Amino acid sequence: MAKYIVLAVLIIILNFIHSFFLPSGGVYADSLSYFEIASDLPDPVTNLFPLGYPAMLRGFFEVFGDYFWAAKFLNTSMLVVILLFSYFKSFYFKETVLLMTGKTILFVFSIAISEGLFVFLLYFLLYYLNKILLEHRNSYKNILIASLIMLAMFVSRYSGIYVYLSIGAFSVYLFFKGKDKMQIRGMILFLLLSGLGIAGYLLFNYNIFGSFTGENLRGKPEEILPIYIIRDLFGTANAIDPYIGLKPSSNSMASLVVQFFVLMTDVFVFLYFLRYFKRAKASSSYYFHALLWTVAVGYALSLLVSGCFQQIEEMNTRMMAAANVCLFFSFLILYFKNSNTDKVIFRVACFFVAFFTLYSLKNPVNYFENRNQIEPQMPKFSHKKYLYNDDRGGADALTTYHIPIINKTFQYKHTNNQKGDVKQSIAGTINPKIKWLKYDTIKDRSQVLYTSELILK
Repeated sequence: MAKYIVLAVLIIILNFIHSFFLPSGGVYADSLSYFEIASDLPDPVTNLFPLGYPAMLRGFFEVFGDYFWAAKFLNTSMLVVILLFSYFKSFYFKETVLLMTGKTILFVFSIAISEGLFVFLLYFLLYYLNKILLEHRNSYKNILIASLIMLAMFVSRYSGIYVYLSIGAFSVYLFFKGKDKMQIRGMILFLLLSGLGIAGYLLFNYNIFGSFTGENLRGKPEEILPIYIIRDLFGTANAIDPYIGLKPSSNSMASLVVQFFVLMTDVFVFLYFLRYFKRAKASSSYYFHALLWTVAVGYALSLLVSGCFQQIEEMNTRMMAAANVCLFFSFLILYFKNSNTDKVIFRVACFFVAFFTLYSLKNPVNYFENRNQIEPQMPKFSHKKYLYNDDRGGADALTTYHIPIINKTFQYKHTNNQKGDVKQSIAGTINPKIKWLKYDTIKDRSQVLYTSELILK
């Protein structure tokens, strides 16, 4: 047990300091939208994103007075709460620690995005659903808490509806296959209560903003080209792999070859996981694992389909966070139940913690140095209402990699390392009221802060 406690502490420390070495401190375009909504509270002006994550950010902002630190301490606090809860409740502590060594947890809790809160709530939802399925009596307290968590997930990310629908699909399966009436009754009551809560939030949105989920603000989806479909399928399949999440932004043949080899790894991992899942059929926890797999598959497929009709980013580690966590958690639980030693899985986990850290920080940059350059310039632009990155037309910053075995080098453009993106993220963090623009559509240019006006050496 001691080695898991040490690993847990190491994960928390790495998570906390990780974004200090990223050019924009782990703050990206969507982060700025969350900061803007948070700064408008308690009088929000848009429902493009639900209010859950911005409300949490605002709460931490009131303590720390800065949205970078608000996001940082919010993420770290959620990690600590999960680990302490797992340890003191004896809820799969070893499995939970190893779950945090996977690509999803290490990623979503290291930057300012709503998936961190979403996964945090998902973990506790699984805890209470597990109690509903395994306890031999209905506990209305567990059902009520699970329903409130499900509502909170939807209020954190609209894609929470796909988790809800997936649990509904599982409940239908349980109704026809299950023999325990208490389980069936508990799941039905959970669906009714959480469904009422979700419907209530949708009505709140419609009455306040005139739309249910900001659908009138998203614009039409981009043209669906075959290359985008292929990339989305690769990204969806990669929800299976707990560790490897390489996804080059280029559409070149080399990029597709890399993603194809990752797909082959995904297939191997799926077959490996499936072998363990089949062993659960004879155990009392079978329905809990069936729930995990149903949520994973239902969420991934629903998000994939919705991408065809909505203006959302392509499928990747961030988008598939909930699906990946469910599959990996199921595997870890079953692994410990069916294995006599944890040496291999523990060593693999430690290796990938080190790999992820080195990979993401392969070109470390001092975030505070970048911020110290931008911050003194911001007061003279305090009257600006909009922020637009107009540095995209310049020379791209390319990172050079050397492959020692074959003695070859290649260059790659990392989107978040571009100066315009870095300046935009830092400026929006310092002034959260400024609205970042995806397109330069404001006619009165005097209202727009262009990133080319900011100096970053």
